[in-house]
Amino acid sequence: MHRVMLLFLFASFFAVVAAADDYSLGPDSQRHPGVPQGKITRYTWDRSKVFPGTTRSYWIYVPAQYDGSKPACVMIFQDGGGFTSDTGQWRAGIVLDNLIQQGAMPVTIGIFIDPGVIPAESPEQQNRYNRSYEYDSLGDRYARFLIDEILPEVGRQYKLSSDPNDRGLAGSSSGGIAAFTAAWERPDQFRRVLSFVGSFTDLKGGDRYVNLVRKMEPKPLRVFQQDGSNDQTLYGGSWFQANSALAASLEYAGYDSKFVVGTEGHNARHGAAILPDALRWLWREYPKPVTASAGLKVDRHFITQILDPGKGWELVGEGYQFTEGPAVDKHGNVYFCDAGASRIYKAAVDGKVTLFKEDTGGATGLMFDASGRLYAAESARKRVVAYEPDGRVTVLGTGFRAPNDLAVSSKGTVYFSDLPAEQIWMIDPAGAKKMVFQGEKDGNLLMPNGVRLSPDHALLIVADTLGRSGWSFHIAADGSLSAGQPFYRLDVPDEETQGPLRSGADGLTVDDQGFAYFATGMGIQICDQPGRVIGIMAKPGAKDVSNLVFGGSNLEWLYATSGDKVYRRHLRRKGVFPWTPVKLPRPQL
Repeated sequence: MHRVMLLFLFASFFAVVAAADDYSLGPDSQRHPGVPQGKITRYTWDRSKVFPGTTRSYWIYVPAQYDGSKPACVMIFQDGGGFTSDTGQWRAGIVLDNLIQQGAMPVTIGIFIDPGVIPAESPEQQNRYNRSYEYDSLGDRYARFLIDEILPEVGRQYKLSSDPNDRGLAGSSSGGIAAFTAAWERPDQFRRVLSFVGSFTDLKGGDRYVNLVRKMEPKPLRVFQQDGSNDQTLYGGSWFQANSALAASLEYAGYDSKFVVGTEGHNARHGAAILPDALRWLWREYPKPVTASAGLKVDRHFITQILDPGKGWELVGEGYQFTEGPAVDKHGNVYFCDAGASRIYKAAVDGKVTLFKEDTGGATGLMFDASGRLYAAESARKRVVAYEPDGRVTVLGTGFRAPNDLAVSSKGTVYFSDLPAEQIWMIDPAGAKKMVFQGEKDGNLLMPNGVRLSPDHALLIVADTLGRSGWSFHIAADGSLSAGQPFYRLDVPDEETQGPLRSGADGLTVDDQGFAYFATGMGIQICDQPGRVIGIMAKPGAKDVSNLVFGGSNLEWLYATSGDKVYRRHLRRKGVFPWTPVKLPRPQL
């Protein structure tokens, strides 16, 4: 290569690198005459119930434009002390003053909060620093701290908006993942996230987000990420690789997201320089609400191939004590139990709910057969019965500890779980009963709960509440079970709050492609035929779903029992009538 050209290329290269490294603060991070200045006041919080024994400082920024006439928007900054100084790196108070004056942000109260510390009893002892515990952990713990403690406390002095579209979270490093986690867990409270050099690595499980974002039903979040190509690499992983992977997952799942890459390491130089533009992007088009998956390409995302766009959960009925055991009849009507009140209700195809039967012995599981016979697991009476079409009750078996959920084959064999006994039983068409699985004796299925036949009636699928797996059993010609395996690998919530490897799986149902839908603590986990979780549907409400069934005239509505309510949701998949075996397509292995 010609020497002059070579020198030119080297000079150009180093000029680009120098420019990339010149992360100086711009005009939006400087004071300007005529821009009204907000007020920042420091406080102490030492009355936490979520993080007992901790004490921490927090600061409240109140813009000059706030007059208390209407609720203000909110931005919460983690590691708050580092953001408040007018001479520090971030200068967030100055940035908020300028952006609010420009109209680039609405009138916003800033909450700058530090992580908690548990003070030692003497100078010779070390404090306990809560930062990683609060910030790096998954689960809703930190979100509850903000929602139940800090926001109400600040709300005693100032009017704060309760609209999640009016609330944002920001942080750097572990504070960045803390901001994301709080919004991820509670999008009903927070919709906007800023993360600078976020710690989405395996410090306390943050690396899981890369896969969870791809699997879970997209949430209404707007996410801004920043990281540098020279960010740190430690035992927990590579920060830059982790942020890049998360950004790719957010893009894949259709989130309103942006990832800005620089050349810095694990510091605030780049993030502080772009803080004004990041906030401007985060609040753009306000008050237009943040919605889920504005840019989603349906053909790329399994969960949205199953969901019907624009169709969310609909309330079917409420005011019950505890709903359970939904079952579909040949017309698509769905029957469900109110176990606490010992009643069974009918939710007709047209949406009308009527009482079907009272005094049901605490029935928790239901299932129809082809003749219209309705089978019921009467938990309180410790028996399994069938309600005949003419109203008679036939007792099929007694003497169990607490029959819970059941399935009925096309041959008339009844399978049911006996929850406290950790057993699965069968009652054959002749009325003979037999225990076909015992937890302690036959394997490590800890608590068999929901039971369903595969659509072709070749397998019995069992939800394990205390483990992380759904089990699959081969059904022999005589109805007995064999070859039991923890076949469906379910995702589990944060182990620190839910217990080790506990999915919380309760009931389940299947569609005509052989996919299994498990009601779990994380939501409705959808598994393909080979047993892989390909999507996680959001729960319809705050409480966990207890059981599921496809209903409606075309079996395209997924019904869910949840606490005192029953919901339904239209899907792009169809269920199957449980008494008619269906030949399944060969799965993609």
